[in-house]
Amino acid sequence: MSGRLIVCPTPIGNLEDVTLRVLAALREADLVACEDTRRTRVLLDRYGVSAKLVSYHEHNERSRAVELTSKMRAGSVVALVSDAGMPLVSDPGFVLVQACVGEGLAVEVLPGPSAAVSALVASALPADRWRFTGFLPRKRSELAEVFSSPETLVAFESPRRVASSLSVLASIDGQRPVAVCRELTKVHEEVVRGHASELAERYAEEPPRGEVVLVVGPAPAPEAELGPALAAVRRLVDAGAKPRVAASVVADLTGAAANELYKGLTADS
Repeated sequence: MSGRLIVCPTPIGNLEDVTLRVLAALREADLVACEDTRRTRVLLDRYGVSAKLVSYHEHNERSRAVELTSKMRAGSVVALVSDAGMPLVSDPGFVLVQACVGEGLAVEVLPGPSAAVSALVASALPADRWRFTGFLPRKRSELAEVFSSPETLVAFESPRRVASSLSVLASIDGQRPVAVCRELTKVHEEVVRGHASELAERYAEEPPRGEVVLVVGPAPAPEAELGPALAAVRRLVDAGAKPRVAASVVADLTGAAANELYKGLTADS
């Protein structure tokens, strides 16, 4: 079989979430490139997988990519894993995938666990349009720009910075819906939903522990852009629909925030 790269997502916490295809790929690979060999060895030992491991992390990506593509050209099958979740998604791997594509080597990507997608679904916030931004920036101006996203925002955050990031959001829009997803798939998994202001206050008193994914509801559209949607809400209300129901229906159809439509409607009355 010709040499190729197999990108293998690994569990984000619960080792039972590994897929059968990933285990098969790890067993069959000539070499497994992993972010932390010790952490990957725990997973492999759990399932009795004997594989040759080589480190591949942010500090040796370029040199290791040269080495690994050379092995693939010679016919080796290389499996790429990160410590948790899908490689390349806020994890090493981009340099290697790019090198493989540049050299015409086959790249196979297996489906599997993703903290970003799991948090998005658990948040109960709109999932039809969303944006993943990796780790949130630290500068207030950059945070404000990120929080202006018209789509649902999914981001990783240090537990020590959750309160400060949420306080920035609260200063912009204290009523913005937020979900703080902590330790997903692990024993102490927790999803806390609420408004930016109340969650900023909660975590200022007691920062969360463990790995955190923040999910933030879409920023409301500028009032000028709400015109057509507001007009549709008014027509539904004039036809006999209840204001909140009309706002919710139009929000689903247009992507506008239901609360903003309702506020706009009541401001006219």
